Amino acid sequence: MKRHLIGIGGVGMSALATALVRLGDEVTGADRTLGTANIAFLETLGVRCFPDDGSGLDADADEVVISSAIEPDNAGLVKARALGIPVVHRAAALARALAGYKLVAVVGTCGKSTVTAMLGHLLAECGFDPMCVNGANVPGWQGAVRFGRGEYAVAEVDESDKSLFAFNPYAAIITNASSDHYPKEEMDEVFNRFARDLEGPVVDGRRGEAEKFLHGRGLDALDVPVPGAHNLQNARLAAAMAVALGCPPEAVLKAMAGFQGVERRLQRIVPPGGVAPGAPAVFDDYAHNPDKLAAMWTTLAEEFPRGICVIWRPHGYAPLRKMLDALAATFRSVARPCDTLLLLPVYDAGGTADRSINSSALAAKLPAGLCIEVADHSAACAWIEAHCDNYDCIAVCGARDPELSRTAAKIAAMFAKV
Repeated sequence: MKRHLIGIGGVGMSALATALVRLGDEVTGADRTLGTANIAFLETLGVRCFPDDGSGLDADADEVVISSAIEPDNAGLVKARALGIPVVHRAAALARALAGYKLVAVVGTCGKSTVTAMLGHLLAECGFDPMCVNGANVPGWQGAVRFGRGEYAVAEVDESDKSLFAFNPYAAIITNASSDHYPKEEMDEVFNRFARDLEGPVVDGRRGEAEKFLHGRGLDALDVPVPGAHNLQNARLAAAMAVALGCPPEAVLKAMAGFQGVERRLQRIVPPGGVAPGAPAVFDDYAHNPDKLAAMWTTLAEEFPRGICVIWRPHGYAPLRKMLDALAATFRSVARPCDTLLLLPVYDAGGTADRSINSSALAAKLPAGLCIEVADHSAACAWIEAHCDNYDCIAVCGARDPELSRTAAKIAAMFAKV
């Protein structure tokens, strides 16, 4: 089939595009921002990418795929309807692509991408050759996809728009539940309903169920090569499912020790040639909600007692409005006197968003000594260059904005060995 993906540069859509290409489809796509790393990678697979103005959509397309972020007046979507081309949601397209596998779905408010990558790695190392579709790029995979011909598929599925119900999984991991897109009580009910009556195992991190699969199997000494207590919990969830699916415990222990992490999940950025002696460490992280920000900040604070500077960008006006008080409480609770938050403007993807609540509204709820507003990425880099001697660590974090990773790389380059 020939499929056209609108918003193809986003990590979820680019992962779907990669999976569809590997499964034999012809894929084209459109995005507001061309020239990103994800777009460049897709082009190496033969995917033609166009501006998001409808110009890349031909009448011979069999299907147009959109996510919940695509607004009704999007030029490509309007054109698709005018041409009578069927329009499907990303989740439905991915569910159909994975229908030939026993799907292990990974859901939860936090940790999905890391758990998906860990489980895919464990199954691969244990000889299961899984098909994996993640919500983040993974070293050694094709972007966010590992193509496999085994019995199982592992996929991160999304609760933000409740599109997880498009999937019919064999088994599931529930990492956790907290207020993010919906109140916690609603999230719990969504996850309970999703994982009800599955044929295969369910590992529910909300109830500590990893232990019932790991207890007495020699996995208490699980070696996790990525930092943070939250990543130890992620590893235990992935290991529990691997064992439940038939991986030998001793093979799981060995495989986990070789896990290389996930891009933009406490990913340390090191310039070519290494880092100058005494320079601060630089990290790139996806943290965008209170729980993820708290996990990132506390993990780095334990390792870097002299001080950290966090550059953070809210990923949308609606999420900032919904999480405003919780974000302010999080930053006040995790930041030490030696730490600083550099707050960027809200990432504006265009459209009809209500822009009445912005980064200044969050800054107003934080102590002046903690938060410094910066106008853009260039201003953030200039501030770091002037004040880097005060910190052992610089972390660049947030979702959606592709410039965040480029800023982390620019900052790391400041500290390269001469």
